[in-house]
Amino acid sequence: MAAKLSELFEGIELPQTVAGGTVLKIVYTESKAEMLINLGLEELCPAEELLTAEKKISAATDGTTTRLFPSYHESLYTPDYISEIIKILKDRHAAVNGYLDGAEISDDGDNCEISLSSGGRDILLQMEVDKKIERLINGFFKKKVHVEFTGIANLDLKDIVSQAEQAAPVQVKPYTPAPAEAPEKKFQGGKGGYSGKRGASVLKEPKEIMLPFDSERMEKKAELFYGKGINEAPVKMSEGFGEGDEVTLWGEVFKTDEKTSRDGNTFIFTAYFSDHTSSEILKIITPTENSGTIKNYIKAGKAIIVTGKFEFDTFAKCLNIRPYSIASIKTLRRQDKAAEKRVELHLHTTMSDMDAVTPAGELINQAFAWGHKAIAITDHGNVQAFPEAMNTVEKIRKNGGEFKILYGMEAYFVNDSGALVSGCTDRSLNDDVIVFDIETTGLNRDTDRITEIGAVKLRNLEVVDRFQTFVNPEKPIPANITELTGITDAMVEDAPTDETAVQDFIKFAGKGVLVAHNADFDTSFIAKVCERHGIKYDIRYCDTLKLARAGLPHLKNHKLDTVAKEYKLGSFNHHRAIDDAEMLSKIFVSMVTVTCKGHSVEKFGDFNRVLGNVDVKKQPMYHMIIIAKNQVGLKNLYKLISYSNLNYFYRKPRVPLSELEKHREGLIIGSACEAGELFRAILNEKPQAEIEKIASLYDYLEIQPIANNRFLVREGTVADDDGLRALNMKIVRLGEKLGKPVVATCDVHFMNEEDGIFRKILQAGQGFKDADNQAPLFLRTTDEMLAEFSYLGEEKAREVVITNPNAIADMVDDIRPIPKGTYTPSIEGAEQELQDLCWSRAHAWYGDDLPEIVEKRLQKELDAIIKYGFSVLYMIAQKLVKYSEDNGYLVGSRGSVGSSFVAIMSGISEVNPLAPHYRCPKCRHNEFITDGSVGSGFDLPQKNCPVCGTDMIRDGHDIPFETFLGFKGDKAPDIDLNFSGEVQGKVHRYTEELFGKDHVFKAGTISAVQDKTAYGFAKKYCEERGIEYNNAEMERISIGCTGVKRTTSQHPGGMVVVPNDYEVYDFTPVQHPADKTDSDMITTHFDFHALHDTILKLDELGHDVPTLYKHLEDMTGMKIADVPTTDRDIYDLFVSTEPLKVTPEDIFAPCGTYGIPEFGTPFAMQMLQDAKPRNFSDLLQISGLSHGTDVWLGNAQDLIKNGTCTISEVIGTRDNIMVYLLHKGVEPSLAFKIMEITRKGNATKLFDDTIYQAFKDNNVPDWYVESCKKIKYMFPKAHAAAYVTSAVKLCWFKINKPCEFYAATLTKHTENMELDVVLQGREAVRERIKQLQAMPSIGVKEKGTLDALLLVNEMMSRGIGVLPVDAKRSGAATYHIEDGKLRMPYLSIAGCGSNAAFKLKEVIDAGNYMCIDDIQQQSGLNSTVMDKMREMGVFGDIPNSAQMSLFDM
Repeated sequence: MAAKLSELFEGIELPQTVAGGTVLKIVYTESKAEMLINLGLEELCPAEELLTAEKKISAATDGTTTRLFPSYHESLYTPDYISEIIKILKDRHAAVNGYLDGAEISDDGDNCEISLSSGGRDILLQMEVDKKIERLINGFFKKKVHVEFTGIANLDLKDIVSQAEQAAPVQVKPYTPAPAEAPEKKFQGGKGGYSGKRGASVLKEPKEIMLPFDSERMEKKAELFYGKGINEAPVKMSEGFGEGDEVTLWGEVFKTDEKTSRDGNTFIFTAYFSDHTSSEILKIITPTENSGTIKNYIKAGKAIIVTGKFEFDTFAKCLNIRPYSIASIKTLRRQDKAAEKRVELHLHTTMSDMDAVTPAGELINQAFAWGHKAIAITDHGNVQAFPEAMNTVEKIRKNGGEFKILYGMEAYFVNDSGALVSGCTDRSLNDDVIVFDIETTGLNRDTDRITEIGAVKLRNLEVVDRFQTFVNPEKPIPANITELTGITDAMVEDAPTDETAVQDFIKFAGKGVLVAHNADFDTSFIAKVCERHGIKYDIRYCDTLKLARAGLPHLKNHKLDTVAKEYKLGSFNHHRAIDDAEMLSKIFVSMVTVTCKGHSVEKFGDFNRVLGNVDVKKQPMYHMIIIAKNQVGLKNLYKLISYSNLNYFYRKPRVPLSELEKHREGLIIGSACEAGELFRAILNEKPQAEIEKIASLYDYLEIQPIANNRFLVREGTVADDDGLRALNMKIVRLGEKLGKPVVATCDVHFMNEEDGIFRKILQAGQGFKDADNQAPLFLRTTDEMLAEFSYLGEEKAREVVITNPNAIADMVDDIRPIPKGTYTPSIEGAEQELQDLCWSRAHAWYGDDLPEIVEKRLQKELDAIIKYGFSVLYMIAQKLVKYSEDNGYLVGSRGSVGSSFVAIMSGISEVNPLAPHYRCPKCRHNEFITDGSVGSGFDLPQKNCPVCGTDMIRDGHDIPFETFLGFKGDKAPDIDLNFSGEVQGKVHRYTEELFGKDHVFKAGTISAVQDKTAYGFAKKYCEERGIEYNNAEMERISIGCTGVKRTTSQHPGGMVVVPNDYEVYDFTPVQHPADKTDSDMITTHFDFHALHDTILKLDELGHDVPTLYKHLEDMTGMKIADVPTTDRDIYDLFVSTEPLKVTPEDIFAPCGTYGIPEFGTPFAMQMLQDAKPRNFSDLLQISGLSHGTDVWLGNAQDLIKNGTCTISEVIGTRDNIMVYLLHKGVEPSLAFKIMEITRKGNATKLFDDTIYQAFKDNNVPDWYVESCKKIKYMFPKAHAAAYVTSAVKLCWFKINKPCEFYAATLTKHTENMELDVVLQGREAVRERIKQLQAMPSIGVKEKGTLDALLLVNEMMSRGIGVLPVDAKRSGAATYHIEDGKLRMPYLSIAGCGSNAAFKLKEVIDAGNYMCIDDIQQQSGLNSTVMDKMREMGVFGDIPNSAQMSLFDM
């Protein structure tokens, strides 16, 4: 066995890593007194240790020059080590010193770029330093890496240090040392004798081991999968470590990164793991064959124990641990061992705005794992965690478990019992107002019945209709009632029943607000009838009795006749419903016009301000738990949330008592935490009678662990912990007295106690001063809660912790927050209309006798669409597209809708998914190419019709229908449409017209804390407290703060449509986006993804292309449909500048695609240069590749570069996979399955033996299979076809109608235009472009300016000039063409925004001015902009002022 270096030089104290190296070879050159030692090392050795060893050996051998040359296994190679090689090189070659200082190194495994900051590149190249580094890398690692110097080439030095001369070859005599036994090492895992193969450390089969220590955090058994074993107990990560420290650590993995060297041989894996005292980074470098084992055992959520050594990672600039041994372990988590379990009734998820940090799914799974039967979700003021909770429970049940969610909310409650008007405060007095009165058989709504209903309908406070009906009470009318009202049994004998009468009244009332005198009485009888007969009616009313008491306080009483007399309204037949209603309508109008005279009273809510001084938004706000007991309660909960956001929002969405009382059915109300009204009343020692009145509102009372409220002790409000216990005991006694159950809750805001750090950071970031005094708001086990409330005594503790919460859970039905199934709106005759449209166009295009390929495809699609109820969706899209086109704007399709032949036949999409084909527009002759030899019909050569000689249309992109609606056609379709931004608003309003404003809503979205924001919170928290965390711990605490809800918003074009026979509350609450009460938008409360498969979402998005189309059609008079897509010049433009008659140097680009959507960016241009597309189908490939993930870089790009295949053959879009495999002969359903697996990034995991056999049987090449396995996401071909079609058509305009093209395209760049530069001409523009391109980092604004100027430069290079802004000739935002030049618009002037530009245009076009001062006054432009326009001569000969002087006379 070879000797260790330390054994050859026993008397020398060598660095540990070097000393243990195995001596492989020694070469001694006697004439130069030089000794070269080749040393086998199993781990990377720092340059400093190698150089120190060289010096010590040299000193001990009488000055013999000693050089150590380590040999490492290739798998150890890392770009980090190049800096160590440079240190060695600098020591051995003095002339190198200085030039490499501060150099930045980047390496992809095969190429190393060293960017010089100190100059001297030419000198280093002359000395062949790049080759020296390459040789050292090859010598150390047996790996070839190309080294290239970049950066500063020369230094301005008069004298340059002369080059070091290379030594001449010398004769050497080899020396092989005697073998020796290696000394025993402290750590065995991965530290044995040098084997030459690092990958041997990964075990082929995991080995079960017993850990040599006992721990409360992990099981004794472990599964060793790397190295030889774990020999000692782990230390806490919080102890801190330095470079070279050898330790054993345990932790849970929370993040992983992986990378494979370009040659594919080496796998580099990084794992972040934490033991909750701190965190560290584990780095493994191993042969690629071991990657599967590593990734299987080390993944987020799993726990490991590691023995290894800390090394400084120069690339990551931090320490990480390089392992000797790794084992998988099972942690010992908290368990609920109680025989009888508790139920948590107060719990917050990440949806509680910036206040709770654990997702609903994790909390539910923990409760289920503990054996709890249910848990409540009660976020602050919202229910946005319901979808995640629902999905989690369904997964539990799918796996055979059983669990229940109590769906609720912690509401912001306002006791507005003193308010005059509630429930209809947002309704206008000028809308329909139904003033009504009823007569009854008595005063008891449960036993008495209605005998008459009379009503008057006001609109704009004027009578527009009347309603009167007797009602058969189906019981005798008491004599005293007949005497009072004059209504006899005979009068009501043939009258309708109360069910019919109330239904007729509801129909008359519509959505009008009801007005009655002592309205609680009248409306309660109406409500009772509705309850008995299952009639749905949302009663919103105003009580004139309350208004009269507030507005006419001087009256002795406020009876109807008294108030009528006060307003001098005359006499009437009192106690007959219709007469009372007539008089009350006059009283109501008088209250508005007389009593409230001089005040602005436009809405019912204004009465509170004018007469009652009661404003819900100004009342004290308390917390309240509301839990839905059943489906009725759920809908009422959704209504309360909606009203709280739309009508009562002030800082928080408020739920007034008045609304709660009207929607109380099916709800369970709890008193909540210390912020609840009951707790505050007890804390503030309110009178017992008042406390009991408050408590009477609740179905159960709540107490919490005293530590939750210890802030009251810190504030001095409560003396001590005993005082906190006393408060809880008062609540317990109150519950006993009133017969109300008392429950103990945790008020959960995070899962485990140690997770409080994340809430601390978030609260500190919001400015909370006491963020560090974090209450222990974690989810407790049953025994933990019993211990918390032991002071109540064992029996009472069990009651509040176990018995009562379980009883409340049992009261709640198993409900679903979003109904199952798909609920689409209805359009009468949609199925027939869709079929008629499709067959009509099919015959118009392809003839009376349709080709089989057309007829079969159309019939197949229509059958599936009709069978699964999708006809309405198609017809809605068709109507929206037609509406836009009728307004002069074409519509672009996006997504997979173009895969559907029905979509183009019905006029929805512009993409034809049939196989490439010719069709004659005159005689309808057609020819299809179905052998796969042509990728797109646009690529077919020109051909005249063999029947009539007409030039035939070339079309068809060969896209399977299955990619849109699934293999069986049963997948809910997404029909996404791109509308011009100029017509998008009209389309949204048209959608409301189609379905009604009450059934169309904006699709809501939820914005959460993202990585960068979370890191910012964490960094600020540490800086303010002087805390220093390592990189891994900063990563952990940042991740812990992500995903927490910050705000809400709306999808840019998503519109949600509720079916006519449902209310939105059957599916979701609604709200304003981002809590903007002044917004006229109403969005779904749930994120639209949660409703995706339940109700219809229309994507009515704004896009530039339809706007460009409109402007180009208007300017050229040419219809977009007539623009050719087959001209050769168009396709040359994607790879060359020749079609523009300019050079690449002229326009700073190798091709002419500036301004072409999808193809005008530097990345896209580089793809075009690499791929060299020849036709439309090649461009489809590039579009797909540019939008996919792991499809181009490291995949298709390499295949093309290596000559394996061309751009036409690589996998570009998801549909190509299915089409390719079908042409290869793979069975259709399997081809579809392979496509679906690949496009979702699951090929490596889900490709099985059946799939591999199919590949083999059908001669699918290996490169194709490997390419599939690299893909993470793929773009749909139909979407690519829509994009490329628009790009090709715009290219035609660019080549053939350049002025119009630039005039249209520059409109979206105007606000980034530097007008002063542009007006100086092309050379000034080019100089500015160079300045911007030379900037080391370019901002968003500068990037926008660069894009604009590149387009302007290209235009000028083609001979098209610009004209300055002119008041009378310029447009507001559009460019006008004058004599082959573009007139700049007002918007191009710096500081002149869009609104100002359009206002200025309006004023000047109107011509009602005499001077510039008049223009400024009428337009409202600020002086700065006006002065600038004067300087530029924008106003020409218009005088500055209308004032005349003596000199003007």
